[in-house]
Amino acid sequence: MSLVTGDDWNPGTYERFRGLRLRPALDLLAQVPDLPPGDVVDLGCGAGAVGAALRARFAQRRLLGVDASPAMLERAQALGTFDALAKGDIATWVPASPTALIFSNAALHWLGDHQRLLPRLANVLAPGGVLAVQMPRNFDAASHRLLHETFTRCFPGRIEARPAPVKLARDYVSLLRPHGQVEGWETEYVHHLVAVPIGHPVRAFTESTAMRPFLAQLSDAEATQFTKAYDTALTQAYSPEPDGSVLFPFRRVFLIVRRP
Repeated sequence: MSLVTGDDWNPGTYERFRGLRLRPALDLLAQVPDLPPGDVVDLGCGAGAVGAALRARFAQRRLLGVDASPAMLERAQALGTFDALAKGDIATWVPASPTALIFSNAALHWLGDHQRLLPRLANVLAPGGVLAVQMPRNFDAASHRLLHETFTRCFPGRIEARPAPVKLARDYVSLLRPHGQVEGWETEYVHHLVAVPIGHPVRAFTESTAMRPFLAQLSDAEATQFTKAYDTALTQAYSPEPDGSVLFPFRRVFLIVRRP
């Protein structure tokens, strides 16, 4: 999942919600059809959470993981699931040979220019190969909107860090139809987030992903200020239950492209 260069990802923080983050990947994998001969690539593999499922489904194939984060790749290496792991920028990554499956779970939303990126990935597949993509599309939800509003309020004049906007599933289907047989859909998951020792449960969920570009610009004191203000705003948007837990809707986009 890790694509941001510079400050590295924290695998431990990201994996607090491993089950909730893995569910969409398994839902995507269930829709991947039979493949032609060739390798399977986990593009943006992160700490390797999806590796075991990919290995179980495609046991006889070479499994390659690609990610930009050394810390995440180190964690993935320890699993022993992948045949090979490579550090690379997936915005420009190309396989050494045509690939049977490029599987990308919660990664491509960190990159811009989807108009060129997704067709490029579809076109490096082997004939009959499959591109399978899942991306969050929760950027208009209160959880993500309040990040921008809180940052602007706390630090006026600072440049906001915004990931690439994720379009509707139908927009991607239209974009990719010239490149193969395409299926697209959206799912809204309703996560039950339990209470955390400090702060709001939604902030605990976002701090390892959507909050990272904001926190990277701040000193320790500024990060503490920003986090407290964000916690306060989230409490109004996602009122905790008596036990401190919250229900957190989260929308995701799914795409399956089979190359002719």
